[in-house]
Amino acid sequence: MTGTIYDLAIVGGGINGAGIAADAAGRGLKVLLAEMGDLAGATSSASSKLIHGGLRYLEHRQFRLVREALAEREVLLAKAPHIIHPLRFVLPHIAGMRHPALIRMGLALYDHLAPRRVIPPSMAIDLRRDPAGRALRPELEQGFAYYDCWVDDARLVVLNARQAADLGATILTRTRVAGAAIADGLWRVSLDDGTGTREIGARVLINAAGPWAGDVSSSALHGSAAEQSTAAKQSAGTKPLTLRLVKGSHIVVPRIAGAEDAYLVQSGDGRVVFALPFERYFTLIGTTDVLFIGHAEDVAIAPEEETYLLDLANRFFAKKLAASDIVWRYSGVRPLVDDGSSDPSAISRDYRLDLVAEPGSPPLINVVGGKITTYRRLAEAALVKLETYVRAARGPWTGTAVLPGGDLGEGGIEGYRMALAHRYPAIGMRLISRLATLYGTRAADLLGDAKSMADLGGHIGGGLTEREVAYLKAFEWARTPDDILWRRTKTGLHLTDRLRLLASERLAALL
Repeated sequence: MTGTIYDLAIVGGGINGAGIAADAAGRGLKVLLAEMGDLAGATSSASSKLIHGGLRYLEHRQFRLVREALAEREVLLAKAPHIIHPLRFVLPHIAGMRHPALIRMGLALYDHLAPRRVIPPSMAIDLRRDPAGRALRPELEQGFAYYDCWVDDARLVVLNARQAADLGATILTRTRVAGAAIADGLWRVSLDDGTGTREIGARVLINAAGPWAGDVSSSALHGSAAEQSTAAKQSAGTKPLTLRLVKGSHIVVPRIAGAEDAYLVQSGDGRVVFALPFERYFTLIGTTDVLFIGHAEDVAIAPEEETYLLDLANRFFAKKLAASDIVWRYSGVRPLVDDGSSDPSAISRDYRLDLVAEPGSPPLINVVGGKITTYRRLAEAALVKLETYVRAARGPWTGTAVLPGGDLGEGGIEGYRMALAHRYPAIGMRLISRLATLYGTRAADLLGDAKSMADLGGHIGGGLTEREVAYLKAFEWARTPDDILWRRTKTGLHLTDRLRLLASERLAALL
């Protein structure tokens, strides 16, 4: 017997699942999202933290994807100005690299593929005079600069889930979809939260499980339930879900002296890697592109990937880096559209929405590929595909709506920081700045009636307080120390091994 009936049941709490949940809930649909781990617990928190068009995609003639992504930069910048901001990228030129005229032509195309209102244009720069040159080897004299945007990727996912929940969606983390089968014209979805199993019904099933999407699709369309639609089973054989799994790895080192901008550097094989300012005191270097075979939950950086990233950084930066400089490393698996390319870097980052729908049976949408920058457009496209299956009360709306905390006003993030500091004069400016950046205007909800630092409870480490932990537990689905230390915040990066262990113990007792 099926319990509550939803319009949409979404499997997967990454950026695509959370984005679809928010869009659908805002249209008046009844939505459930189930995530087997934590929100942004896999691919969506293992990105390069960028909202960008993808300059290198121009060489692969992916003009539609680049145009759509470039247009989304400013849409997302307006939606979440507390966690997204413009960032200047510097391309130092070396012998053997693409010809300067070709680079300038590519940057000019990048500037004009989509309208710009906030993002500045590209330019050639003299690295002997530009401050960005101080971090580089002295023989590097010529370069180029352009702009894209930085994003806190894990928080972007959480904010979309928070918006969905505010609009009535049910968000379930640590809840595995144990099975899905068709019965009585609905998807019958079995949910296991570790304490027991319950069942819900859904008019539409959306498979946004990322690297696990193939498993979810196979399970749904080949279920053993007696009432499973024969037509749907046959459909599964004619529309196989094919993915190309590509591993991307990053390393984090102490801030390279003078590297306050982002850098795009090219290896001898033509691939490019970013070196990005990260968390005030660090530089983030990545990513690699390696075809991945195995279980996505076991993904980890390989020694040769670390060596590749370090060697490439040392080719450009004056500061020599060694493996002992690495303070953090992470890897993720990108589930990409299988376009037949043998080069992992050339595989399209575009998305595909596979609709499996037979007469008399509820539809399934498999979400394949995509990138953080285009998640909102992907969500809109998914809702278009579902117009004949569920009736929404309103049309597209996310293009002009801010995410939770993003209503900063004309003063932007700096103006809001000052207003928050004025409202809470007894709270240190460093903490005020940190909270404003993470939570935007919802920092005031977190601080509440606090009149002093003592009102925020005990100090966990790295600026984290007991009141913030309580907020994250109550409003952002934080359930484990890692949810807080590495995804909701990056506090873990700012603590020594010993202090991180102590913080984890404190957090485990509070959660």
